[in-house]
Amino acid sequence: MSSIFLLLQRVHDSVHDLPMKLNYSKPKIYTGGVDIHQWSKLTKKEQKEALSKFWYVYYSYRNPKTGKLVRQTNIKGGANQYKDKKSRYYVLKMLKEGLEIVLQDGFSPYDKNVSLEEYIKQKLDKKPSTKTKNNIVKETVFVNSSTEQKEIILSIEDALALVLKTKKKILNQNSYPKFKSRINRFNKWLLDNGFVLQDCITTVTKKDVIKYLNSVLERTSPRNRNNARVDISSFYQVLVDNDIIQDNFIKKINVLKAIPERNKTYKPSQLSKILEYLKSEDPILDLFVKFISYNTLRPIEVCRLKIGDLDLLDNKLYVRAKNKPVKVKIIPDIMAKELTGLKKKNSELLLFTPNEIGGTWETDESNRRDYFTKRFKKVKDHFGLGKDYGLYSFRHTYITKMYRELAENLTPNEAKSKLMIITGHATMSALDKYLRDIDAILPEDYSNLLE
Repeated sequence: MSSIFLLLQRVHDSVHDLPMKLNYSKPKIYTGGVDIHQWSKLTKKEQKEALSKFWYVYYSYRNPKTGKLVRQTNIKGGANQYKDKKSRYYVLKMLKEGLEIVLQDGFSPYDKNVSLEEYIKQKLDKKPSTKTKNNIVKETVFVNSSTEQKEIILSIEDALALVLKTKKKILNQNSYPKFKSRINRFNKWLLDNGFVLQDCITTVTKKDVIKYLNSVLERTSPRNRNNARVDISSFYQVLVDNDIIQDNFIKKINVLKAIPERNKTYKPSQLSKILEYLKSEDPILDLFVKFISYNTLRPIEVCRLKIGDLDLLDNKLYVRAKNKPVKVKIIPDIMAKELTGLKKKNSELLLFTPNEIGGTWETDESNRRDYFTKRFKKVKDHFGLGKDYGLYSFRHTYITKMYRELAENLTPNEAKSKLMIITGHATMSALDKYLRDIDAILPEDYSNLLE
């Protein structure tokens, strides 16, 4: 057993009447990132994982020069030699209570003349400290309850593990890798800038996050900086939801104005040439494009489709979309006539694979989408189309085409109401914004206004 434990235990056993509380945070016990009071509800795996980490007592003390609470060295006291929760927690509880008594009695980690062990020995031997009571009072500022730093129970390392574990259950297989990548880059920046994994997560301030976001902006673009801000905010929101911190201060960091990146619509002359080329040169990509065009699907949604998602008897399409688990769309007749050969295919086969319609492909949907994006680039190169054009351009082009056809005989609101059922936009305002963004809504000729 360590000497610091024995000393603090003797203090705990011998001291009863204590002076006024000094300028420090109440010592707390870190128990491997779990709530010790919920121990019986944890799985064996979770208990084992918690016990595999170092447990310790931690506290903060106000720096007499800066006036700020500063995290002090963790105190383990030999507790981690015990491999069971009961023994380990008992030792740390004694350490915590003994440390609190010593702090209340006047010990300051900033007193260079005496260490914690020396202070305890002096107290137990009833030897006078090198400081008088008056000096202690002069050098110690009492805590103002309105400014006292909130204590936390998670290190940066454990906060990272908790959030990633939570998000993996919530986000889809396309979103989670992006979130994890951005959070890991933020974590790397913290480590490169003086933080360590064992630091409290609350030691990372709003100013630190702003510095990181500025570094992202310098390296990339306002759009990437804003995306990093969104994911870091999501990270902190998990900590708020788990009652680890009280406030998600990332929400108070401003969003920069960023020019959205959106594919252009195709001109009629471009569209006819591309479709003719696809029909003769790449039938699989041709059908892929028709699902985007006729069913207004996003490329990632087309990649998710299986044979079983197509009801060819009732001409219905069941799509796993980003905004809800499944949405139902009709298969227009112009599309249905090209799908008759799929009725005998296994319902579990993917609709699109590199070499056939209806087959197996052992890779995730994000990789499948990237494959077809690169495959279409060969078509773009053939026609000399730049980065402003892509697979999304077909969705924009055909939604524009349908809106203008509807608007010829209907009022704008009537046209949008019918179009919203086709596109799957959740609200009229969302559709209206989308149509403005792709320049689907244009005025009639206004020459008469200029005469």
